[in-house]
Amino acid sequence: MEYEELLSEAYKNVKVIECGDRFEILKVNGHHEGTRTIITNFMKIVSCLRRNPEHIIKFLSKDLASSAELSGERLIFSRKLTSKEVNEKIEKYVNKFVLCPKCKKPDTELIEEGNKLFLKCLACGTKNEIHKL
Repeated sequence: MEYEELLSEAYKNVKVIECGDRFEILKVNGHHEGTRTIITNFMKIVSCLRRNPEHIIKFLSKDLASSAELSGERLIFSRKLTSKEVNEKIEKYVNKFVLCPKCKKPDTELIEEGNKLFLKCLACGTKNEIHKL
């Protein structure tokens, strides 16, 4: 058999399975201790987003108007926040600093060049300048 015939035969035998979006933003798990909010699964969220924890903390602190500190796997905010508020801000972070604006895939990395920050997509190759925190 020729290569093209073998390739055609292989395509006939391959079963394509449609699946949903492979990227899913984890929802926060947490509780309140007095006036503080404790996010217990913060490092899981960070590993899912593949970003530096300090960058995410800085963004969340600014957007939620609350100081935050990392304690092991947990993120501790200095005021009471609802999980809805935190989830909305994490989603905003993902749209701004994780998803490619062109192809909408999460396969991106943040690159700092001089005083500028770029979001480079590893899937489509797009490189966009984004606002630095």
